[in-house]
Amino acid sequence: MPIKVLTVVGARPQFVKAAAVSRAIRNGFASGINEILVHTGQHFDVNMSKVFFDELDIPAPKYNLAISGGSHGAMTGRMLEGIEEVMLMEKPDWTLIYGDTNSTLAAAVAAAKLHIPVAHVEAGLRSFNMRMPEEINRILADRVSKLLLCPTIAATRNLREEGIIGGVHNVGDVMYDAALYHGEQARRRGDVLQNLALEPGRFALATVHRAENTDDPMRLREIVIALSQASNRLPVVLPLHPRTRQCIQRFGFAHQLEGVRSIDPLPFVEMAALERSAQVIFTDSGGVQKEAYFYGVPCLTLRDETEWVETTDAGANVLVGANSHLLMEWLAKLQNGEWTPNYSATPYGDGNASKKILALIAA
Repeated sequence: MPIKVLTVVGARPQFVKAAAVSRAIRNGFASGINEILVHTGQHFDVNMSKVFFDELDIPAPKYNLAISGGSHGAMTGRMLEGIEEVMLMEKPDWTLIYGDTNSTLAAAVAAAKLHIPVAHVEAGLRSFNMRMPEEINRILADRVSKLLLCPTIAATRNLREEGIIGGVHNVGDVMYDAALYHGEQARRRGDVLQNLALEPGRFALATVHRAENTDDPMRLREIVIALSQASNRLPVVLPLHPRTRQCIQRFGFAHQLEGVRSIDPLPFVEMAALERSAQVIFTDSGGVQKEAYFYGVPCLTLRDETEWVETTDAGANVLVGANSHLLMEWLAKLQNGEWTPNYSATPYGDGNASKKILALIAA
């Protein structure tokens, strides 16, 4: 009998990861697996959701719960209720979850209470910052998962130090699968740079979305100042997350972004084209940190810690936090040739993480 896998996604980075695994299923790398896709609705607008499904060729979700907004508790509770209803109807053999969002946690808890085994992609990541909602989500999801599908050796080590050994596998990073698959498409998207009047290697790309930065007016103001100062040295392009835009307006920082080119969120391949062509990337996104590494672009991370320690160990990623002076110091080092990152290490697998994940579920 076929194995029924219920895949639960809700946020933009999860769509990219799920696309890689869904593609492997459709290409026949795991015969006998039937995937049912559930979209919680956590990211719901066209630029953050629908365009990703269209561009990445993700099958249309069988269920869209349309749950977004509200506090963490309210959102997670509504998702838990909705996902449980789907599980009771579908009776899946496995629940497949990605990353560390509220959608991840809700699916993990719903499955655990119904005794449905959970496979967690990106298990074992730790920032060791319990103020991050994502850290709480990933720790709790790992605790109830039967298959802990780690992207790196460091992730497996984190789990071992927490006493979790059974079901732990270092499969590599599905984001690397996606970067390899879409890399050629991104390379050909020169029209994105033309439309924004950008020259390859002569601009900075910035993303800001984490609550620790957007919801703290002191941190957000310092980041806005940093981006504004950087724009005096080279063009800075900022695809604005909807929540970030709202916070900038609410705190009255919009006028300080003068000189920074704020644009709407981009589809995945267009964003990858900008990442590949940037001189430097400023970000608080875990996914963008890795993509910068995949594409050989220096990264300054607007956080005080990172789960992706391989990028910092290689000297390709520097944690500058919400500190405009530190960001400008490292930008100057880069432009003066004093910062030369090393991209020779390959800590994220061989580009076959999706196949390995399916093989473990099928087994």
